[in-house]
Amino acid sequence: MNEFVVSGPLALRGHLRVPGDKGISHRALFLAAAAEGRSVVRNLATGADVASTRALVEALGTRVTDSEPKSEVRVQGGGWNGLREPSGVLDCGNSGTTARLGLGYLAGRPFHAVLAGDASLSRRPMRRVVEPLRTLGAHIDGRGGGDHLPLSIRGGELSGARFELPVASAQVKTALLFAGLQASGTTEVVSPARSRDHTERMLRAVGVPVTESGQTVRVGAASIPAFEVDVPGDPSSAAFFLVAALIAPSSELEIEGVSLNPTRIAFVDVLRRMGADVEVVPGGESCGEPWGTIVARTSVLGGTLIEGPEIPLVIDELPVLAVAAAFAEGETEIRDAEELAVKETNRIGAVTQELSQMGVEAEARRDGLLIRGGHPVAGRFKSHGDHRVAMAAVVAALGCQGESRIQGWRAVGVSYPEFADHLALVTRS
Repeated sequence: MNEFVVSGPLALRGHLRVPGDKGISHRALFLAAAAEGRSVVRNLATGADVASTRALVEALGTRVTDSEPKSEVRVQGGGWNGLREPSGVLDCGNSGTTARLGLGYLAGRPFHAVLAGDASLSRRPMRRVVEPLRTLGAHIDGRGGGDHLPLSIRGGELSGARFELPVASAQVKTALLFAGLQASGTTEVVSPARSRDHTERMLRAVGVPVTESGQTVRVGAASIPAFEVDVPGDPSSAAFFLVAALIAPSSELEIEGVSLNPTRIAFVDVLRRMGADVEVVPGGESCGEPWGTIVARTSVLGGTLIEGPEIPLVIDELPVLAVAAAFAEGETEIRDAEELAVKETNRIGAVTQELSQMGVEAEARRDGLLIRGGHPVAGRFKSHGDHRVAMAAVVAALGCQGESRIQGWRAVGVSYPEFADHLALVTRS
């Protein structure tokens, strides 16, 4: 099925558990493959992106086996020295996380590897990771001087260094930390603003020395003990259902077991600023990651400004926050979000186009959007090959009167293949 049909408006009611967090799942697989012994990862994310990371570590000689329940895997690590030169090209699919983290992971391994991806991933910039890894001592080459896949990397002896990142990026930070775990001396990463901290939390939880001071993180060469982790639900996936519950009539929805990592739920702060009735209930912690329940109820929303240090913390949720803005009274402005233009698609252009399709006045800008909320109408929308644009379009359709059709629906499989089934569980006409 490559077209999804929604007849709105539909209320969202009840309870839901979303798939495991994508970012945590990527990191758990990478670290478990380099760990000493057998690790267990429960509630692993089910989308194609994480499957690409699993395939990569398996191609490096790591045995990953499924067990019951289906989303649990056991990873037999052999330490850093247990990783082996791959016999073929490492296909990262559509996953920028697999490619960028994979470069840092391979930077210290004494063998040659080639990373490739699909047409979309091959257009995405990689120099932001490649250049600092070269400084550490890795040999990386590829199209555009190393800015685009496919990339050839020959790892080896690395020497720690200090890096001041020009833009806050959890992927670049993690790639450097992975390399730093294999380098002599200390590797220090300084970010200009806060970004996702899953890597630091997981390393600390399993006993790897990590030093943090403000936005500076330091690591040295270290082995990784085997570990077990229960991956909490992905808040970026939950955001689509939460926004849908805010804009659809007579809705009240609980998302259970979801990550409450402060670097991942900043979108809740944005929604509350817009007037949203959203409740966060802490539950517990696993491998350094807090989890709990988020409840959303139908609300009257108003426009807001999203900019500056907040942007790295809501970058993945901006497409669905734009939908919330479309149903809000007044203007919403998104600034400092140039990164949107180099995601799976140019999300600035794609979101602007789809908002215009539903009769909303939206203006694309170099670093974001200006959205004048109004009364969106049903229509025909496109995913632009982007999973988050596709799901954002469905959220909009749930709040509109009449039938909407979203073309290019298969893109959702990248992060949330169960989305349609989960939507059916919580919608009522």
